[in-house]
Amino acid sequence: MSAAQWGALEPLLVVADYRKGDRLVRQGDEEMEQVFVLDGMLKRVVSNPQGREMILRFAAENEMDTSYAAWRLRTPVPYSIVAVTKVRTAELPMPTWVDFLEHHPEVKSRFEYAVMKLMSEVMTHTITLHLLDAPGRLARFQRKHPELAGRIPKKELAAYLNLTPETLSRLKQRLGNSA
Repeated sequence: MSAAQWGALEPLLVVADYRKGDRLVRQGDEEMEQVFVLDGMLKRVVSNPQGREMILRFAAENEMDTSYAAWRLRTPVPYSIVAVTKVRTAELPMPTWVDFLEHHPEVKSRFEYAVMKLMSEVMTHTITLHLLDAPGRLARFQRKHPELAGRIPKKELAAYLNLTPETLSRLKQRLGNSA
Protein backbone atom coordinates (compact mmCIF):
# COMPACT_ATOMS: atom_id res chain seq x y z
CA MET A 1 0.00 0.00 0.00
CA SER A 2 1.40 3.38 -0.94
CA ALA A 3 1.86 6.20 1.56
CA ALA A 4 -1.10 8.04 0.00
CA GLN A 5 -3.34 4.97 0.23
CA TRP A 6 -2.30 4.37 3.84
CA GLY A 7 -2.95 8.04 4.58
CA ALA A 8 -6.50 7.62 3.27
CA LEU A 9 -7.12 4.36 5.18
CA GLU A 10 -5.58 5.12 8.58
CA PRO A 11 -8.20 7.64 9.80
CA LEU A 12 -10.96 5.14 8.98
CA LEU A 13 -9.55 2.41 11.25
CA VAL A 14 -10.60 1.85 14.83
CA VAL A 15 -8.17 0.03 17.13
CA ALA A 16 -9.91 -2.39 19.47
CA ASP A 17 -8.82 -4.83 22.16
CA TYR A 18 -10.58 -8.14 22.82
CA ARG A 19 -10.28 -10.83 25.47
CA LYS A 20 -9.93 -14.52 24.72
CA GLY A 21 -13.34 -15.85 23.67
CA ASP A 22 -14.80 -12.49 22.60
CA ARG A 23 -16.79 -12.61 19.35
CA LEU A 24 -15.87 -9.85 16.92
CA VAL A 25 -18.39 -11.02 14.31
CA ARG A 26 -21.32 -13.36 14.98
CA GLN A 27 -22.55 -16.02 12.59
CA GLY A 28 -25.76 -14.72 11.02
CA ASP A 29 -24.86 -11.04 11.47
CA GLU A 30 -25.80 -8.65 8.73
CA GLU A 31 -23.49 -5.92 10.03
CA MET A 32 -20.07 -6.80 8.67
CA GLU A 33 -16.51 -5.82 9.50
CA GLN A 34 -13.06 -5.81 7.97
CA VAL A 35 -10.55 -6.87 10.64
CA PHE A 36 -6.76 -6.56 10.60
CA VAL A 37 -4.92 -8.41 13.38
CA LEU A 38 -2.29 -6.26 15.07
CA ASP A 39 -1.51 -8.61 17.97
CA GLY A 40 -2.86 -11.97 19.07
CA MET A 41 -4.92 -14.54 17.20
CA LEU A 42 -8.44 -14.95 15.83
CA LYS A 43 -10.34 -17.96 14.56
CA ARG A 44 -13.11 -18.25 12.01
CA VAL A 45 -15.66 -20.75 13.28
CA VAL A 46 -19.06 -22.09 12.19
CA SER A 47 -21.57 -23.71 14.50
CA ASN A 48 -24.76 -25.66 14.08
CA PRO A 49 -27.98 -25.02 16.07
CA GLN A 50 -26.87 -27.62 18.65
CA GLY A 51 -23.69 -25.60 19.32
CA ARG A 52 -21.18 -27.96 17.66
CA GLU A 53 -18.36 -25.86 16.24
CA MET A 54 -15.89 -26.29 13.42
CA ILE A 55 -12.83 -24.03 13.21
CA LEU A 56 -12.21 -23.01 9.61
CA ARG A 57 -9.00 -20.98 9.98
CA PHE A 58 -6.77 -18.95 12.25
CA ALA A 59 -5.45 -15.42 11.66
CA ALA A 60 -2.51 -13.98 13.60
CA GLU A 61 -0.48 -10.76 13.49
CA ASN A 62 -0.27 -9.06 10.09
CA GLU A 63 -3.18 -11.13 8.79
CA MET A 64 -6.82 -10.24 8.37
CA ASP A 65 -10.26 -11.71 8.52
CA THR A 66 -13.23 -10.40 6.67
CA SER A 67 -16.89 -10.81 5.88
CA TYR A 68 -16.31 -9.35 2.39
CA ALA A 69 -17.61 -12.39 0.47
CA ALA A 70 -20.89 -12.34 2.42
CA TRP A 71 -21.12 -8.59 1.80
CA ARG A 72 -20.68 -9.06 -1.94
CA LEU A 73 -23.19 -11.93 -1.98
CA ARG A 74 -25.64 -9.92 0.17
CA THR A 75 -25.96 -12.77 2.67
CA PRO A 76 -25.53 -12.87 6.44
CA VAL A 77 -22.05 -13.79 7.69
CA PRO A 78 -21.87 -17.61 7.60
CA TYR A 79 -19.30 -17.84 10.43
CA SER A 80 -18.17 -16.12 13.61
CA ILE A 81 -14.79 -14.46 14.15
CA VAL A 82 -13.60 -15.12 17.71
CA ALA A 83 -10.52 -14.16 19.72
CA VAL A 84 -8.35 -17.22 20.43
CA THR A 85 -6.03 -15.16 22.61
CA LYS A 86 -6.05 -11.57 23.81
CA VAL A 87 -6.25 -9.64 20.52
CA ARG A 88 -5.68 -6.11 19.28
CA THR A 89 -7.22 -5.28 15.93
CA ALA A 90 -7.62 -2.42 13.51
CA GLU A 91 -11.06 -2.63 11.97
CA LEU A 92 -13.70 -0.77 10.05
CA PRO A 93 -17.29 -1.38 8.97
CA MET A 94 -17.61 -3.20 5.66
CA PRO A 95 -19.39 -0.31 3.86
CA THR A 96 -16.45 1.97 4.73
CA TRP A 97 -13.91 -0.65 3.60
CA VAL A 98 -15.79 -1.24 0.31
CA ASP A 99 -15.90 2.51 -0.33
CA PHE A 100 -12.14 2.71 0.30
CA LEU A 101 -11.55 -0.21 -2.11
CA GLU A 102 -13.67 1.43 -4.81
CA HIS A 103 -11.40 4.48 -4.65
CA HIS A 104 -8.22 2.36 -4.74
CA PRO A 105 -8.59 -0.28 -7.49
CA GLU A 106 -5.07 -1.70 -7.08
CA VAL A 107 -5.69 -2.31 -3.36
CA LYS A 108 -9.07 -3.84 -4.23
CA SER A 109 -7.47 -6.22 -6.71
CA ARG A 110 -4.84 -7.42 -4.19
CA PHE A 111 -7.47 -7.69 -1.45
CA GLU A 112 -9.89 -9.73 -3.58
CA TYR A 113 -7.03 -12.08 -4.49
CA ALA A 114 -6.26 -12.49 -0.77
CA VAL A 115 -9.93 -13.25 -0.06
CA MET A 116 -9.98 -15.91 -2.79
CA LYS A 117 -6.82 -17.42 -1.33
CA LEU A 118 -8.40 -17.51 2.15
CA MET A 119 -11.51 -19.18 0.77
CA SER A 120 -9.36 -21.74 -1.04
CA GLU A 121 -7.45 -22.47 2.18
CA VAL A 122 -10.70 -23.00 4.08
CA MET A 123 -11.92 -25.38 1.39
CA THR A 124 -8.61 -27.27 1.44
CA HIS A 125 -8.81 -27.57 5.23
CA THR A 126 -12.34 -28.96 5.02
CA ILE A 127 -11.27 -31.52 2.41
CA THR A 128 -8.25 -32.45 4.54
CA LEU A 129 -10.53 -33.25 7.47
CA HIS A 130 -12.31 -35.80 5.30
CA LEU A 131 -9.40 -37.33 3.41
CA LEU A 132 -6.50 -37.52 5.88
CA ASP A 133 -6.22 -39.60 9.03
CA ALA A 134 -5.34 -37.95 12.36
CA PRO A 135 -1.53 -38.20 11.96
CA GLY A 136 -1.84 -36.87 8.42
CA ARG A 137 -3.92 -33.88 9.54
CA LEU A 138 -1.39 -33.00 12.25
CA ALA A 139 1.56 -33.41 9.87
CA ARG A 140 -0.12 -31.22 7.24
CA PHE A 141 -0.85 -28.51 9.82
CA GLN A 142 2.78 -28.54 11.02
CA ARG A 143 4.03 -28.33 7.43
CA LYS A 144 1.60 -25.61 6.30
CA HIS A 145 1.58 -23.47 9.46
CA PRO A 146 4.96 -23.69 11.24
CA GLU A 147 4.54 -20.08 12.40
CA LEU A 148 1.52 -21.09 14.49
CA ALA A 149 3.15 -24.12 16.15
CA GLY A 150 3.07 -23.70 19.90
CA ARG A 151 0.91 -20.54 19.72
CA ILE A 152 -2.52 -22.14 19.40
CA PRO A 153 -3.96 -23.55 22.62
CA LYS A 154 -4.06 -27.36 22.40
CA LYS A 155 -7.84 -27.45 22.79
CA GLU A 156 -8.23 -25.09 19.80
CA LEU A 157 -5.72 -27.00 17.67
CA ALA A 158 -7.46 -30.28 18.47
CA ALA A 159 -10.81 -28.79 17.45
CA TYR A 160 -9.30 -27.42 14.21
CA LEU A 161 -7.93 -30.87 13.37
CA ASN A 162 -11.21 -32.57 14.40
CA LEU A 163 -9.48 -34.49 17.18
CA THR A 164 -10.01 -34.78 20.89
CA PRO A 165 -7.35 -33.02 22.99
CA GLU A 166 -6.34 -36.47 24.31
CA THR A 167 -5.83 -37.85 20.78
CA LEU A 168 -3.76 -34.78 19.87
CA SER A 169 -1.57 -35.28 22.96
CA ARG A 170 -1.05 -38.97 22.15
CA LEU A 171 -0.17 -38.16 18.54
CA LYS A 172 2.33 -35.52 19.60
CA GLN A 173 3.95 -37.91 22.08
CA ARG A 174 4.13 -40.68 19.49
CA LEU A 175 5.55 -38.36 16.85
CA GLY A 176 7.82 -36.57 19.33
CA ASN A 177 6.48 -33.19 18.21
CA SER A 178 5.93 -29.99 20.12
CA ALA A 179 3.41 -28.44 17.73
